[in-house]
Amino acid sequence: MIKKTIITMMLALVAMTGLAQTKTATVTGYSPALEDSTLVFAGTGNFLNIVDTVKDGRFAFTLPVEELTEGHLFLKGKGCPNFAMPIFLSPGINVRLTGTDNFYPLWKVESPLPEQHTLNRFTEHCHDVIAELLQMDLAQAPREKKDSVAGKWEKRRMDILPSMPVDAATIYWLWRASMTAKNTPNFPYMDQLRNLESSIAAHAPKGSEDRLAEIHANIYPTRVLQIGDEAEDAELTDMQGQKHHLLEALANGRYVLLDFWGINCGPCMASESEMKVFYEMMKDKLEIVCINQDKLSAWQKHEFSKRITSINLNDSKKSVSSRYCDHSSIPYYVLISPDKRIVWKHIGYGLGNFLGLAEAFNGPKQDNSSNLQLAIRKMELNGDCTTISFRYYTHKDYGFRIAKDSYLTANGKKYKLTAANGIKLDEDNYTQVKASESTDELLGNIYYSDFTLTFEPFETIPTTFDFIEGDVQGAFIIRNVSVE
Repeated sequence: MIKKTIITMMLALVAMTGLAQTKTATVTGYSPALEDSTLVFAGTGNFLNIVDTVKDGRFAFTLPVEELTEGHLFLKGKGCPNFAMPIFLSPGINVRLTGTDNFYPLWKVESPLPEQHTLNRFTEHCHDVIAELLQMDLAQAPREKKDSVAGKWEKRRMDILPSMPVDAATIYWLWRASMTAKNTPNFPYMDQLRNLESSIAAHAPKGSEDRLAEIHANIYPTRVLQIGDEAEDAELTDMQGQKHHLLEALANGRYVLLDFWGINCGPCMASESEMKVFYEMMKDKLEIVCINQDKLSAWQKHEFSKRITSINLNDSKKSVSSRYCDHSSIPYYVLISPDKRIVWKHIGYGLGNFLGLAEAFNGPKQDNSSNLQLAIRKMELNGDCTTISFRYYTHKDYGFRIAKDSYLTANGKKYKLTAANGIKLDEDNYTQVKASESTDELLGNIYYSDFTLTFEPFETIPTTFDFIEGDVQGAFIIRNVSVE
């Protein structure tokens, strides 16, 4: 089991060096109720970064923006609700937020942008419901009660949508409703939502095509491909604006790893150095197809996009991710076999993921997608025992454990762990060997440890077996380990 959450570390280490943009928008805020040292988070993508701390009730920050952009603000401090507030930004503008309490989603927002004025109208129309929801959050009300009020808020927004100008703010709330519908079985307002989508799409401003395509996919979802399904082709765009077919990458008989990522995704960017090493190690066996989900123009301009050395394509309408990804979280990885079958899916990045995946490719055939850092390197099977050699990669300061009640399963039977070498069971262990000579801040801190586990002998030699590190949440699992 992993002692510390690698993804948390990745978010803390989001380093945007080399990615600075010259155009910015400025946001200031004030409320006498805010306590000093309240953390201010903001961003224009899926991840928010700390941009300031409150002093004397005030905060201020700038964000890089190239065009009209949807951003979010979040305050973390005493009396502040757990709520990400949408704001619209554009190059060169100043946005001013003021209030008298900690309920910042209800504060006055002054901005020259008409889209922000539309957002303000939504807030005014739903003021009482938002206030109720914020109070419930601070009171830590039961999830069911909060969901009921959130549903009331959703319906209130949908009811006012037809009277709002068709701009980016209205389309934003339509998108939010479509996301709720996508993730809610038997969504009660689906007919109303479909009618709204049809009427708003007919009058939407230029530049809304990608967001509208995503909304349509949420409301009329296609079946998401699952493990074992045959991969489906799709048309994507490269950095030069040329069209390519997804399955072209399978032409040389190699595995293909789809990497769904976004510009403002910290873990996506943190994976860069390790992925490049992995690609150089594995390019004879595997091709990587990086699939970006941002606006085409933003992706083409971004410095990170220009550094990608593997196949680099754009899916701004999310037509590919809607067919391959079970979740909207990124990074999201899908492995496709040379015979065009989906082998596994994996969400998130942790240090050592790709080096562990390389071990899995070079060792016995196995599915280590549940915990990519751990891989089986070899095995010895005889009448007395089964001995498995493992390698585990992670940050040198992050501990991991292997439980005494680990076991193998094959043919419906369990085979208990009897001995361990090179590791202490049920205790914190730390990786010992530096994985590379890289001076990169992240890659240079990846270490590995080798160890062996011995199990009861198989009654009959199976074709495949599973390794399971105890029946607990977060246990290491490696499935379908081939004995052949």
